[in-house]
Amino acid sequence: MKNKTLGSTLIVAGTTIGAGMLAMPLTSAGIGFGFTVVLLVSLWLLLCFTALLFVEAYQTVDSDAGLGTLAEKYYGTFGRVISTAVLIIFLYAILSAYVSGGSSILGGLLPTIVDTETTIKIAGLIFTVVFGSFIVVGTTSVDAVNRIIFATKILAFILVLGLLLPKVTIGHLLAMPINNALLISAMPIFFTSFGFHGSIPSLNKYLEGNVKALRISIVVGTAIPLISYVLWQLATHGVLSQTEFMEILERDPTLNGLAEAAHYITGSSIIGTTVRIFSALALITSFLGVALGLFEALEDLLKRVNINAGRKSLGLLTFLPPMLFAFFYPQGFITALGYAGQMFAFYAVVLPIAMVWRLRSQNANLAYRVKGGKASLIIALVIGVFIVIVPFLIQQGLLPQVVG
Repeated sequence: MKNKTLGSTLIVAGTTIGAGMLAMPLTSAGIGFGFTVVLLVSLWLLLCFTALLFVEAYQTVDSDAGLGTLAEKYYGTFGRVISTAVLIIFLYAILSAYVSGGSSILGGLLPTIVDTETTIKIAGLIFTVVFGSFIVVGTTSVDAVNRIIFATKILAFILVLGLLLPKVTIGHLLAMPINNALLISAMPIFFTSFGFHGSIPSLNKYLEGNVKALRISIVVGTAIPLISYVLWQLATHGVLSQTEFMEILERDPTLNGLAEAAHYITGSSIIGTTVRIFSALALITSFLGVALGLFEALEDLLKRVNINAGRKSLGLLTFLPPMLFAFFYPQGFITALGYAGQMFAFYAVVLPIAMVWRLRSQNANLAYRVKGGKASLIIALVIGVFIVIVPFLIQQGLLPQVVG
């Protein structure tokens, strides 16, 4: 179980340190380092808390139960339908962002085939087929490959920090937000940077319902990304002024734009290549965790309607829609993350609070209960609902649009 706990912890960390992290510099250039750190710590506390609420709720069902089964226990068929629909839409949206980002990065590493657009499409196909195959094989294979890629990713991250941190300027870190409202506008995208919750059913099944092991995996697995995010923001916010950073990203609001910004900072092609490699590895580990969650959710849904689909068929259902999104909307990285953040706010905050509220009213003798009482549930719920409506406020012009 210790090895499984370690593996699960790395799956949580690997899923979390992915597209959300890479999008941070793209969306926080006008916010400033200090306020960005405040936002990160606040969202980490919120999402670690709600993840532990899932642990509390999962004590009452079999370890192999999917989210739909868990929601049905407390809210009947309506709960199953709503929770399953939101989960699948969320996972499809964020997986589409990952495939889009992976296509962009891998396309920048491949030699041009016919033209740039064709190269990116081929890169997306290669990225999805190669790494999607591990999901089809099973969680054990995901654990094994994730450990290798995660370790390599950390080494690449250390190298990137080693090249960027010596160039940090204190004045850049002390810069105030260009527009204070950008802090709110960025919340849905930053929200997804701690978005591993779709993998909790798979992890609970993998850990055979071991509450302690799952709690350790969640707390440690999210603390690693929090530390990494702060260092990442220190490096990216500290080396360029807000004006310079935003000008670069406005020209190319993709992950290649981020790599070009790093190249501009150092004047070295090595850093640009290293950032691309790190970005690719971050996307791969995040892709694996989210895809595993979507695969399990689709399997649970089909079993409910008495359809026993094979793993290859489930693989097609899992990966074909995100791949088509990347083909026809290659610039959709930030857009997909924004919509994913909206769905994620419901799935990762509103849903676990609703289930635990009902659970506690029915059963006062739980082996594990998250601290905080009703007050913490209400506060978390208010924040989650607010994050859900932020994109609508942006669309109405009441909040500024983030870069990208």
